[in-house]
Order: sequence, then C-alpha cells, then structure tokens
Amino acid sequence: MGDDERLAAVVALAQGMAAAHTPEDSWQAAALGACRALAGSFAALSVWERELGRLRVLVNVGDRRPDEEEFPAAESYPVHQFPEITDFLHERWAGGGGPNAWVETAEGAAAGVPGYFHQRVAALRRRGRGCCVVAPVVLHGRAWGEVYVARAVGAPVFGRADADFATVLAAVVAAGLAQTERLEEARRLAYTDALTGLANRRAVDTHLDEALERHRVDGAVVSLVVCDLNGLKRVNDTKGHAVGDRLLERFGSVLSLCGAMVPGALAARLGGDEFCLLAVGPTADDVVKAADELCRRAGELELGEGVACGVASTEDPIGPVADARRLFRLADAAQYRAKAMRADRPVVAGREGPDDPVVRLADEPPPTRAERRRFRGRNP
Repeated sequence: MGDDERLAAVVALAQGMAAAHTPEDSWQAAALGACRALAGSFAALSVWERELGRLRVLVNVGDRRPDEEEFPAAESYPVHQFPEITDFLHERWAGGGGPNAWVETAEGAAAGVPGYFHQRVAALRRRGRGCCVVAPVVLHGRAWGEVYVARAVGAPVFGRADADFATVLAAVVAAGLAQTERLEEARRLAYTDALTGLANRRAVDTHLDEALERHRVDGAVVSLVVCDLNGLKRVNDTKGHAVGDRLLERFGSVLSLCGAMVPGALAARLGGDEFCLLAVGPTADDVVKAADELCRRAGELELGEGVACGVASTEDPIGPVADARRLFRLADAAQYRAKAMRADRPVVAGREGPDDPVVRLADEPPPTRAERRRFRGRNP
C-alpha cells in the first residue's frame, strides 16, 4: 500500500468514527476502518478494564467464527494472559518510548517483538488465522485497550511497515474515541437534571413519545406517575435554598429507589418541586404499588412534608390516550387532587367510577391563569 492509499485509509477511518451516533457505532467504525486499512480478514476492538483485571472485547468485524459475536455480551480475557497491555506498555513508556504495535504469527512473535504470547498464538491457530497485528490504544495518557487485526492462513504476513501503520491507526482510533466520549457526555448532560442526577423533562418527553408509539403499535401499557414535593418553599424560606436543594436530592434518591421496583422505569425531575416516573410494560397495579411506597418513604424524610402523587395508566379506564399531552394531563390532575385532599397515598386516574373526577378535571376546558401551570402542554 502506497503513502496516498495509507493516507486515504486514515481519513476514511477518522470520517467513519466522526459519523458515528453511538459508542457502538464508533467501535464498529474503528474496527472496520483498521481492518480495511491493513487488508485484514478480521478485526476487533477491546478495552482494558483495570478494575476487573480483564481485556473485554467491544466489537468483532470481518470474517467472524461462530464464537465471535459482533457485539459480544461477555467476551473477555484475564489481562494476565496478555501482559503486553500492562507490563510491556508500562516499561516501554517508563523508558521514554511509545506504545508501538507488533505482529504475532501462528508460529510465534514477528515484527515489533515484545515477546512470545502463547494465548494470542493459540487463538490464531484455533481460529484458522495466520497472523495478527496488535496496536495499543492510548486515551488521556493511559493504556485504554487495543486494536487487533488478523489475516487468514496463506495471506501475506504483516511486516514492520504494517506494525508502524497500525500504531498510527490506533492513534486515530483514540482521537475518535475521545470525540465519542465528549459527544456522549454532552448528550448525557442534555437529558440529565444537574441537581439530582435524574432524567430531565426533555428525556421524559422523548421517552414518553416512544412509549406511546409502542402502545399504539402493540398495546404496551404506559404508566406515568407525577409527584409534587410538599414543603419545599417552606424549607427554602426558613432554612435556605442549600437545604432545599438537599431535600430535592434526598427525594430524588427515594424516587430512584422506588422506581427500581418497576423494571425499566425512568425516574425524572420535571423542574422545581415536580418529579415523575415513567413505566412501559409493567401493569398499572405494579406502578401504583411503587407510587404507594414512594409516598410512604417521602413522608419519612426529615425535611419536607411528604409528596402529592398522581398516577395515570393506559391500562385503567381513562379513555383513549392519543398523545403524551393527555397522559400528562391525567397524571397531573390526579396529583392535583391528591394535593387538594392532602392524601398520603397516590390518586389514580380512572379508578373512581364512570364519572371519575380526575378524568373529568383533566378533560375540562383550558384552565384559568392561576391553574395553568398545573397542566403542562396546554395552550392558553
């Protein structure tokens, strides 16, 4: 491969990773780009999980064997089987060198020799491959993992120039992974409440739209719990906003704990003293049970005055739920009734007979200005 071809391969790898929308897309683009650039038949990207002492495979691409899943759920290897990722790299850096790639063959080590590693050689033989090049990936100044590219038996063996080029490719992969990390962090912040660490209103809106689409397609039960933390204003006025923030954080933890009772539930802070749980799949009774536990635990918090909690579920007799706005209005109306009644248990929309007051309240004409904040999403 000439210099122009190598440059084009580097650019293609970088562009592929830049176009990735998820970490999985980024891993796949890295492995595929390296495999093509090095004319390999197979490639993998692995991460060194220091805390677990293992090298975990993130993605396999190319000519995969039956035991090599594209995105393996549990393919990992004890890192002591691959000492080059730890001892060798550390010694090389300590001596002022760099994390250069090397080549292994089915017969033993080759170009860029760091030593003979039985596990890699055995793996090549077991999977019918003739050679591989291993390129350490360094991210934020630390060994992050490796890019592994193999060729089939009978194909030309990787040489010194290939190992040097793999070192360059690993650096490009590291830059792409760093970009992916930044994008993921930006996405996380965009959908996370900064104070409590729960999901925010934007995340709820996105998940609720998706949930109701599932409800329309396959009848999945969608349930929404809306709760209003009582006494926050009093705490802010008498003890200060720092104490009020601690109350919000404590309640956020309680909400997260109770949300864990419902598989897959999303716990969120909508803003101010308003929180919610969104569940897709579990029965309405399961969600009400979690909401009941939430009310009980909130009443035991040292600060605050409990919580007013309303529940609306497509499984209950609340009429058609055509969009997210109506489910929110129903849950909000149930919460409003719970607050008015000073109820210490959740109020559930649709469970008080054919003339249910919560459903009637939610479907009334637009509220007055004083009430308007209670019904999110309704235009004046």
